[in-house]
Amino acid sequence: MGRALGRLLVVPLSFLIAAVVTMAVLFTLGLERVTHVMHRYGDVENPDVLFGLMEDGILLVAGATIIPALAVVVIGEVARIRSVIYYVVGGGIALVSIPLFSGFASGFGAADVTLWQVFATAGFAGGFVYWLLAGRWT
Repeated sequence: MGRALGRLLVVPLSFLIAAVVTMAVLFTLGLERVTHVMHRYGDVENPDVLFGLMEDGILLVAGATIIPALAVVVIGEVARIRSVIYYVVGGGIALVSIPLFSGFASGFGAADVTLWQVFATAGFAGGFVYWLLAGRWT
């Protein structure tokens, strides 16, 4: 009984911390990649390019949802999966599904590959943090 109550406290807290880490990785790595692409291919001085980029970012963030990540955690907890591979890969897949669900990644251009890399990396980091905090304990 005490172990179940402990899990009820640890799982949501761990999920929240992992979500914060995921968002931090997503925004910092995403900002670095966007800055690189803008300086290499874009016209940095053109305000239309910057506003278009901001509109795309708002669309992507509006389409972001926690449901895929929550599904990974619920399945892992119910099935008592304690594998680091499950949580890291599951976190990556959960975050890669966000551009797919939002309809943002329509083709396989260089920008789409960069977008998927950023989301997958953030998902891997979040999955690893969740496993460190809650996933490896029985």
